[in-house]
Amino acid sequence: MILEIADIRIQPGQQAAFQKAIEHGLNTVASQAKGFRGAKVNHGIENPERFVLQIFWDTLEDHTVGFRESELFTQWRAIVGPFFAVPPQVEHFALTYQSA
Repeated sequence: MILEIADIRIQPGQQAAFQKAIEHGLNTVASQAKGFRGAKVNHGIENPERFVLQIFWDTLEDHTVGFRESELFTQWRAIVGPFFAVPPQVEHFALTYQSA
């Protein structure tokens, strides 16, 4: 399983609207993608315009090719993209340890 982490900075004052939009986008669009296994969204306390999105994928290619090169990605960006202050920083991780 691959973990995608997106560090998202949104425009000031848009926290509540963005939270609704990202939940909607995850539930209706991203969740349809092949290899999508779930997601978490965390909201910054010290920096309220910062969100960290974690998406779990079966493979790296499920995200980088299957999702990113599909119509679903276009739909996803139409929902969440208008809130971005800057493009999100996105990285992928492989699990090396998990506690019981």
